[in-house]
Amino acid sequence: MKFKNKTIIVTGGARGIGASIVQYFLDEAAVVYVIDKKNPTEFNMINNENLFLVTGDVTNNNDVELFISDVMSESSSVDVLVNNAGILRDNVIWKLEEEDFDAVINVNLKGPWLMCRAVTSIMRKQNSGRIVNISSRSWLGNFGQSNYSASKGGLVSLTRTLALELARNNITVNAIAPGLIDTPMTRNLDPEIFKKLENTIPMKKAGHPEDIANLVGFLASDEAKFINGQVIHVDGGKSVGASIH
Repeated sequence: MKFKNKTIIVTGGARGIGASIVQYFLDEAAVVYVIDKKNPTEFNMINNENLFLVTGDVTNNNDVELFISDVMSESSSVDVLVNNAGILRDNVIWKLEEEDFDAVINVNLKGPWLMCRAVTSIMRKQNSGRIVNISSRSWLGNFGQSNYSASKGGLVSLTRTLALELARNNITVNAIAPGLIDTPMTRNLDPEIFKKLENTIPMKKAGHPEDIANLVGFLASDEAKFINGQVIHVDGGKSVGASIH
């Protein structure tokens, strides 16, 4: 139980990758606090005395500060922050609405920035901490995702900058860049499109939320204490290049 009684914060933990990350830490006997825009009654999770669910908006600084204040009223530390909350508003740039650009940048980039700003003062005082940001392979560029790719690229840059700023306080900051992961959101795609996307992956299959959760757990552990400022792709090799076989 590497994380027994440790305080873990996960944003966007209601379903998909976020829910898998939450379950990973609960299985490790951690105390997990989740902030998500969904109402707690919508969380599809088992009841657990170590799980605390809060409805809140990571793009709203008042919500973020209130959430962190509530966490600290129950806990003496923040050991791990996982910035997982994210949204999609895909379209080619000549059809993309300004509000869809703003919404994606706010949730995917401003939200993690607000969360990091709120917890780093705590982590610096305790002289320890782990931050894991869930980026995306799309940070390398993806057709129809000028807003999403820009937000995830910004998150990579934020990760690298905070890794430099916080290293002296024994705080590591790393990012994970998932490729196609089999989640309720991706399964909303037309099955034929989903299969085409799988065929673009060298391994010819989508990943699973647990693939991301397991890496989050490693990066948050003492075993990864000298890994800092890195972006690790979990995408079946797609970020390496095209594969024909």
